[in-house]
Amino acid sequence: MMNIRCFQNNFSAASFPLVPVQLPSRMETHLWYVLPNEVKSMSLLSQYSELLSPCEKEDINCIRGDDLRKRALLARALVRTTIARYQINNQVNPSSLKFRKNAHGKPEVEWQDDDNLCPVPLHFNLSHTSSMIACGVTMNVAIGIDIEEKQRQLKNNVLAFSRRYFSPYEVKILTAISDPEIQHQEFIKLWTLKEAYVKALGRGFSGLPFKTFTIRSKPATTGSFNLSEDFVSKASEIIVESSDDPENLTNEWQFALLELAGSHYAAICMEKDKTVGGEANTPMKLTVWKTIPFIEDECVSGTDAVVAIGGLIKQ
Repeated sequence: MMNIRCFQNNFSAASFPLVPVQLPSRMETHLWYVLPNEVKSMSLLSQYSELLSPCEKEDINCIRGDDLRKRALLARALVRTTIARYQINNQVNPSSLKFRKNAHGKPEVEWQDDDNLCPVPLHFNLSHTSSMIACGVTMNVAIGIDIEEKQRQLKNNVLAFSRRYFSPYEVKILTAISDPEIQHQEFIKLWTLKEAYVKALGRGFSGLPFKTFTIRSKPATTGSFNLSEDFVSKASEIIVESSDDPENLTNEWQFALLELAGSHYAAICMEKDKTVGGEANTPMKLTVWKTIPFIEDECVSGTDAVVAIGGLIKQ
């Protein structure tokens, strides 16, 4: 895909110069990410703050630490500006968006009838680390995303941590990997996939303990499958099953695992399309943008910034 850059240096809070984007197609995920270290303008951060509700501003002001407050501000600004892009026929001021939480506490857009807006079946999910913030968007189907730094440090030994949180099968996989660095990387990939799954369900870590389900992968090629190698990297399909009933595979979800910006793993879990005319086995499509809202949008799909690892079938 061709790279597209959009630079908008003369930002005006009144004009909200967000480049409109077409809504995701069936079984397509749009992924937007921002690198906090690249946002250095205090004026721009002040403009982001103007987008937030009084409650959001109060929550951010209660956060201790400049870096933590900045990341919280960027996360909220990214969600608002991302969603506002998709109202092509009736542009939405990102500051006018309202949110609510579903029964499990997962945020969703609360479309206002008095704004004369037609509610859009748009789903989103947010994830962030100290060095990256990402927002995933889908239409009609639920989504969960997670990003983790590839060099994320663990307080405990990988296997000790895995025995505490992972299923027996997953622990077996990790135990079979003799190289400590590969073992560590596979742990991060697994954690990222599991986190994306529980977020897609809207349950969160506390609502669905990681030990209660297993992430498996199907080899991309026929023949033997060496568990000592990075098993997710050789997967053409990533699947989930209940640890209580290993024969019961949950086939309502599709996964993708990426290396993002050379520094992070990103996992996407989206519900399979069940709408009328939807194809149950339609491969997931993905479009990725790197952004600094109001300043720069760059489509990085097809570049070295986005490397598919598993689950994403090439078109």
